[in-house]
Amino acid sequence: MPPAAERVPWRWLVAGRASRRLVLVVVFVALLLDNMLLTVVVPIVPTFLYTTEYEGANRSVAPARTEPAPPASKAPPFSSMFSYFDNTTVTVLGSTSAVDLANGTESSRLPQPPASSPPLPSGCPEGEEFLTKENVRVGLLFASKALVQLVVNPSVGLLTNRIGYHIPMFIGFIIMFLSTVMFAFSGTYTLLFIARALQGIGSSFSSVAGLGMLASVYTDDFERGNAMGIALGGLALGVLIGAPFGSVMYEFVGKSSPFLVLAFLALLDGALQLCILQPSKISPESTKGTPVFTLLRDPYILVAAGALCFSNMGVAMLEPTLPIWMMQTMCSPKWQLGVAFLPASISYLIGTNLFGILANKMGRWLCSLIGMAVVGISLLCVPLAKNIYGLIGPNGGLGFAIGMVDSSMMPIMGYLVDLRHISVYGNVYAIADVAFCMGFAIGPSTGGAIVRAIGFPWLMIIIGVINIAYAPLCWYLRNPPAKEEKIAILSQECPMQTKSYTTQKTLRDFPLTDDSDVEAENAE
Repeated sequence: MPPAAERVPWRWLVAGRASRRLVLVVVFVALLLDNMLLTVVVPIVPTFLYTTEYEGANRSVAPARTEPAPPASKAPPFSSMFSYFDNTTVTVLGSTSAVDLANGTESSRLPQPPASSPPLPSGCPEGEEFLTKENVRVGLLFASKALVQLVVNPSVGLLTNRIGYHIPMFIGFIIMFLSTVMFAFSGTYTLLFIARALQGIGSSFSSVAGLGMLASVYTDDFERGNAMGIALGGLALGVLIGAPFGSVMYEFVGKSSPFLVLAFLALLDGALQLCILQPSKISPESTKGTPVFTLLRDPYILVAAGALCFSNMGVAMLEPTLPIWMMQTMCSPKWQLGVAFLPASISYLIGTNLFGILANKMGRWLCSLIGMAVVGISLLCVPLAKNIYGLIGPNGGLGFAIGMVDSSMMPIMGYLVDLRHISVYGNVYAIADVAFCMGFAIGPSTGGAIVRAIGFPWLMIIIGVINIAYAPLCWYLRNPPAKEEKIAILSQECPMQTKSYTTQKTLRDFPLTDDSDVEAENAE
């Protein structure tokens, strides 16, 4: 009994390493944690920097400004408290007794400060100029992850071709864990910036290796589309949980708490990878993949990458700018800054899972075309919101449409490689991740500067029009031509047969034996 009992876990591990579903689970969890860390900082960073830098600086000057502080409030509550009803000044401050004793000339200057402060309701933060400048700094902080990922992705694609997907996947987990712990204990902008950049390196390893592993395991085009939809569901779930989770934990527990929870979940993911993926195993691809620069010269791959870039650039611009815009115009509390992204996250989760199946039936090119148009319309509607409830419709439409684009374009990337190049997927998913990262690099870095220059509504108009204008280019992905050596794929109408990319059927087109007579009779 004991020897047999000892063999049960070993048999389970062997069976698990041969199971495609468990590989899908590992990739799902990795993308979930990556995107939870991606979005959990969205509501935390703006308010954390405002609290530590602006309010911290004001507290240090507080002893010298204790007397002028009350002018932000109206006179009646303070005047009745200090019995100054008989003064001749219109605005009476509770702390100006010494000033009033001096002369009426001093009190005549006092009504001026309240003239600039009444527009601020009780819940609005002060320091509007600081918040405007913070748009740029927060945008650069968020963009640092994508910029680093942009640089590292091509190298990870080449590495996966040489040593396989298992080791890079585990390296990504280690780096992500270190980044999460660093986020938890960083107290300055510089340390947060380094932690965000470190996350970009780990995310590059996890996403490129994970998506490439799925494409290599699910060789059938229809099954691959479903698997990619489920994996992107992990991405969507991370985005869904991240921002609300971060805002609520930061408001009621503290800044470090959400990151420590993510660090614990990352450890569980690492244990799962050790059991299932065998990260010590070097398994290079049996055939050499198409070089990255060759893939970049393929116009169809570029169109698909552009759709991924511009559709995600919209939500990337919203991440640093929407919370600050809400603080300025809606006077939103901390917890609302993350909850505002909840409709986008829920609809993205629905969109990726729904269109992972439907896109194959209605045409992935059509699904992505409609998705990009809806992305543009949703972005145009965001500035029309007057409160958090007005953001539900635009953000919900935005998330649903991005889910349509992502769940269509990720399988198209693998299909284009199968159709036009060598069926090795590390490099093409490195390009897909580069496109994704370009959206999240250009979006936050330029978005903050544009908001500072011309305002938040114009930013939404610009990126919305870009998405609507780009949408018709997806039509070119309707029926991409195959290379000469893979022309047989076009004759296979059943999508379930696209997993065997052979050229045996082309022999019928060039009959060189006696079978040609039989084929001629069949043609008649």
